[in-house]
Amino acid sequence: MENIKLLYATLDGKKIAYCSETTFLIQIGKGKSSYKTKYTINGNLGLALMYYEGINIGNGYKKRLLVPSFNKPLLAREFS
Repeated sequence: MENIKLLYATLDGKKIAYCSETTFLIQIGKGKSSYKTKYTINGNLGLALMYYEGINIGNGYKKRLLVPSFNKPLLAREFS
């Protein structure tokens, strides 16, 4: 059985508490359509942010970093 670690981070001035089992979703959408999950990362906010920042979005596209288990699940969003 793996030990669950509680981790803390600050993102855009907001304090975030998450655990080693937290699921981070990086999603991409186009226009007014819904988002589709491109990457799923467990327990590593730094890696999730690296993947999120590494996605270049073109005209009409959008991306977001989401954590479904949070009360306010949207961590970051960008439109082109």
